[in-house]
Amino acid sequence: MAEQQPSHQFERGTDGPKVIVVGVDGSDSSLRAAAYAGGLARRQHALLAVVYIQPVMAAGAAFGAPVAETTDRIAEDLIAQIREAAGRVKDIFAVRWEFHTFRGDPYNGLVKAADELTADAVVVGASEQAGHRIVGSVAIRLVKAGRWPVTVVP
Repeated sequence: MAEQQPSHQFERGTDGPKVIVVGVDGSDSSLRAAAYAGGLARRQHALLAVVYIQPVMAAGAAFGAPVAETTDRIAEDLIAQIREAAGRVKDIFAVRWEFHTFRGDPYNGLVKAADELTADAVVVGASEQAGHRIVGSVAIRLVKAGRWPVTVVP
């Protein structure tokens, strides 16, 4: 007896990511990644979750360095840059976006962010540090984790 296959209807515009996480740290490559992710979010009608990972530097704090204040200022500056960029294009197109900060190292922070925000895709900038070509960058580690599609923007 032949089995009947259930009929599947094509649903226009329902495939693709609903939440796109992009890691930003103020570097040129992370800002390019944010721009790329913004375009992707616009085309997919997805939520763009812009994530800044505040480094935890216990050693710096032990020497009296104002680490938390510095990383808070970086986060505030990133929010201002993103709001300004969103304002410049608001008459052309709109992107739903949120800004989140997490504490930790970049890899574990992005993993936590992607999990908590139920990311369907992760976008990061390529590492600008020469040593990462040997040891491995955050982007390579995210790809190897194999939990989300990862786009690395040069």
